[in-house]
Amino acid sequence: MTSAEHETIFTYGAPALKYGSFSSDEIGYDLSQFGARRVLVVTDPVVAATGWPERIAEGIRGYGIAAETFDGVHVEPTDVSMQKAVDFARGTGPYDAFVAVGGGSSIDTAKAANLLTSNDGELMDYVNAPVGGGRAPANPLKPLVAVPTTTGTGSESTTVCVLDVLSLRVKSGISHLRLRPTLAVVDPRLTVSQPAGVTAASGMDILCHAAESYTAKPYTEFGRKRPEERVPYCGANPLADMFAEKSLQLLSWALPAAVRDGEDMAAREAMALAATFGGLGFGNAGVHIPHANAYPIAGQVRDFHPDGYPGDEAMVPHGMAVSLTAPAAFRFTFAANPERHERVARLLAPDFEWPGDLADHLPAVLTTLMREIGLPAGIGAVGYAESDVDSLVEGTLKQQRLLATAPREPSEEDLAGILRDSVQLW
Repeated sequence: MTSAEHETIFTYGAPALKYGSFSSDEIGYDLSQFGARRVLVVTDPVVAATGWPERIAEGIRGYGIAAETFDGVHVEPTDVSMQKAVDFARGTGPYDAFVAVGGGSSIDTAKAANLLTSNDGELMDYVNAPVGGGRAPANPLKPLVAVPTTTGTGSESTTVCVLDVLSLRVKSGISHLRLRPTLAVVDPRLTVSQPAGVTAASGMDILCHAAESYTAKPYTEFGRKRPEERVPYCGANPLADMFAEKSLQLLSWALPAAVRDGEDMAAREAMALAATFGGLGFGNAGVHIPHANAYPIAGQVRDFHPDGYPGDEAMVPHGMAVSLTAPAAFRFTFAANPERHERVARLLAPDFEWPGDLADHLPAVLTTLMREIGLPAGIGAVGYAESDVDSLVEGTLKQQRLLATAPREPSEEDLAGILRDSVQLW
């Protein structure tokens, strides 16, 4: 490939951002600036029980805007649970804005409800190919205000909506620029009630967002695209790198501190910033192998239930699923850019006692941190064995949107090796 055939353009997009304690009290004013008269607040039962969604709804009503609430969001959303939210929005609407209060599950569900009340068709029409139809929305979406109550997914910054397709036992998503929230309101007070187990899992999601985007295939190594071919994930680039580095620096101390003491407001504020910065980075550069592996790990779960999560149904939270193969994945991708992998390790643990092989530095930092914050010791600890590797590889290979951003292209054998090495991490 000649230089004239290489990409020379990277793109960057982000929502408007309002960060800081008490910022959620101003959402009514913010919606009034969009001309909203009737909005749907989307949340889940656990977050609803904290009182925050109703407090936000009352603040919205204080500006003369009608606010309806849907509180049936499912933790780790499925096509079935998202359809319930879509049906509610279609049946009680029309709405001219949406407000999501919760973790990535609530924000992604609000994205789906917004998409399917602004455009015709059904959910699976828009799910990424080859799982779904991969259709792009024809019409603009309504304003969406995303108010995260967990520090992890970065969904308040991204163009992606993630869901489990139950009939296929696979996790997939919808990805389009029009899904990006209009405004992200990040109020650290809303994260204080997040249990330690949720803080640990979602914190590792932030970490992997930053580390994967920083080590992603550089945008200059892709083939040149026509304007209509451009996608949100364009590869590592200088702007995304800046956000990723700052996110990793904050996480280095704030993640273990927030897991130890959920009421440590300095740590909570730093985690909220780290999540926001991580989302601003990976929402443009992209993520790669750990996230691609996470989809089948979460989608094929049999009987694991994590601490700190509601209900008793089997699940592997997204951030946990991402982290479990990250050490082995980064050992595989190390050769593509040793300097960047070493930089990630040093940002996370500047005082770490390093093993001899440079390729083991980042994996060692990750496993040390995972043990400290109480993450499972590999995919074996959430119910998988080596006999499951072939099925997991099959699921990973369906995530071509993510694998395309990997700095080193993995074969089926490479993916199988990463998963086998992740059965037991320590």
